[in-house]
Amino acid sequence: MKTAFVFPGQGSQYVGMGKEIYENFTEAREIFKEASEALGYDVANLCFNGPGEELNKTFRTQPCVLTVSISFHKVLSSKGIKPSVVAGHSLGEFSALVAAEVIKFSDAAKLTEKRGQFMQEAVTEGKGLMAAILGLKRDKVNEICQSVKSCYVSPANYNCPGQIVIAGEKIAVEEAVKLCQDEGAKRAVPLSVSVPSHCRLMDSASEKLAESLHEIEFKDPAVPIVNNADAMFLYDAKNIKSSLIRQLKSPLLWEDSIRTIADKGIVVFIEAGPAKVLSGLIKRIIHEATVFNIEDMRSLEKTLSYIQL
Repeated sequence: MKTAFVFPGQGSQYVGMGKEIYENFTEAREIFKEASEALGYDVANLCFNGPGEELNKTFRTQPCVLTVSISFHKVLSSKGIKPSVVAGHSLGEFSALVAAEVIKFSDAAKLTEKRGQFMQEAVTEGKGLMAAILGLKRDKVNEICQSVKSCYVSPANYNCPGQIVIAGEKIAVEEAVKLCQDEGAKRAVPLSVSVPSHCRLMDSASEKLAESLHEIEFKDPAVPIVNNADAMFLYDAKNIKSSLIRQLKSPLLWEDSIRTIADKGIVVFIEAGPAKVLSGLIKRIIHEATVFNIEDMRSLEKTLSYIQL
């Protein structure tokens, strides 16, 4: 059975994530230990006990979600379940790279911490904003963003049909939200995030990330990865590294990525990571898809019972 592994990004985190898997599998405990050694603090304690305010800091969230996701991946691997292709949503692309053996987990943990710091430093607090637009087509949202002349706003995440996130300078995003409401959007609401990612406001963060990536060894993937920036299958380390740099300042093509995977006849997806955000998006993109999420023992057992039939 051909299966795609997908990995969630920032926003999926919650206090307690990964605790059941950690308590039941040595493979998971080893990943948390490796993360703690790489980052210099107790990752398990932060994931399981919080406090939430600390876990939600971008430079903490990113390596913690990565750690939980890879611990789930290791458990699946120990059960003989391996992907035919991998993809990750924004931050989740780093989890996908670890799963595809492109970079080492310890390197990814350090990279995601730096990535979070670079993103936070790129935009002064209160200057940027992101907003979710529900119920408008892609072309209409693009048109509205282009019509805003006061400041910069742009589509940032094409998540699924009828769900697009925009990002940019606060005043421009607020103007675009009002225009989307006027055009009949079901919802157009600002998001409670501190960093407007996947737009040109991340140019400086992208440049700093590029410098950090040059210090890391990249290998050709053991399984193909479908990237965020182009929604294409990538098969070599050079293109993957270039894609990661562009990803931070380019629109995230999640809907397109899932369609690219499905076009290859792969319609079984396993979301390895906290929460079920990607599972819901995938079902809206590919209605006939079979989608599982792994975040605790119950969801793991359900997935294993299906995959191992």
